[in-house]
Amino acid sequence: MTPSPFNAYQQTQRLALTPTAAEAGAFTKAASLLGKARDNVNDYDSYSAALNFNQLLWTVLQADLASGSNALPDELKRILLSLSLFVDRQTIMALSEPKAEHLDALIEIDMNLASGLRQQLSQASGDEPLH
Repeated sequence: MTPSPFNAYQQTQRLALTPTAAEAGAFTKAASLLGKARDNVNDYDSYSAALNFNQLLWTVLQADLASGSNALPDELKRILLSLSLFVDRQTIMALSEPKAEHLDALIEIDMNLASGLRQQLSQASGDEPLH
């Protein structure tokens, strides 16, 4: 099978991303997957896959926040860890009782985090915020 030029471009983009840009992209992807799952709750495989991707992302974030090398201010770490516990509970509820409305809060949280990370990137580079 011949490699797709688009796949090669995506791989190059991943290698060139800053950690913050990669995080913003991951939260945007999670929100997109959850949005598609919300629109088709009857496809439980896709629904649960979206929730599992989001949960994995939040688990990685939790581990990073708990590590001694995380340079975020303690108050911000506390807020994000508290939010991650809500995400855990919401995910369990959504998996056990598949309903579109169970995904709304998760989508909003992921989109807001992605937006904040993109804003941080644009401020660091002096550019206008990315939307």
